[in-house]
Amino acid sequence: MILYLIGPPGSGKTTVGRIVAERLGVPFVDLDAEIEREEGRAVARIFAEDGEERFRELEAKKLAEVAAADPAVVACGGGIVLEPANRVTLRATGTVVYLHAPLEVLRERVRPAEDRPLIRREGDLERLLAEREALYREFAAHVVDASGPPGEVAARVEDELRWRA
Repeated sequence: MILYLIGPPGSGKTTVGRIVAERLGVPFVDLDAEIEREEGRAVARIFAEDGEERFRELEAKKLAEVAAADPAVVACGGGIVLEPANRVTLRATGTVVYLHAPLEVLRERVRPAEDRPLIRREGDLERLLAEREALYREFAAHVVDASGPPGEVAARVEDELRWRA
């Protein structure tokens, strides 16, 4: 089984993903970190030097590779749902969990920063959430409240998977 975690920046995909993977005894993969490792530069630099379109191509390629690495827990980039081909891959190869947190919680966790190319200014997080919320909900098999501490959120993910299995 591949468990894909999706959601906006600050929802806890990486932190919660590591915890869930450890508890399940399966590998953890952070798509953005894998792209950075292979490209030898940060996501923000890829955006700045090559543009978002190129980053999305790299993301789709890495997702296709990871989709063959069953079992795993995969933390997806916040924009993974923007590409139709990615949505097909997510659904066809694993279980998708949307880590949902209220905007106020996301704001506390994520401040506009240079290392987050799409949320560098005030209001960017709100815009991203407005653009993506419907896609996150549409393509997730499960929606989990991600507003608590990482260990609690990980337990909610595990409970949701057991309850729905």
